[in-house]
Amino acid sequence: MSLDRSLKSGGALASHRNVLSRTERIAKLQAAGKFNDDDDPLGLPKVGNRKVSAGGKVKKKKAEGEEGEEEAATPTES
Repeated sequence: MSLDRSLKSGGALASHRNVLSRTERIAKLQAAGKFNDDDDPLGLPKVGNRKVSAGGKVKKKKAEGEEGEEEAATPTES
């Protein structure tokens, strides 16, 4: 028998969430300088929580001269 999708554990809880808790919203507003400790925690302004998507992996090409310098700079064991 297979495990139901709703019973996943661990990593599923760490996924991206669009809705933040009040403490998370306050922390983001404090980092932006828009909330002070004297302000009322009720009626907070909206806080965007966008997931930053990484692009595809970019292969780095090294020039031939750079490879030779790196090999010469690293000590070799004898």
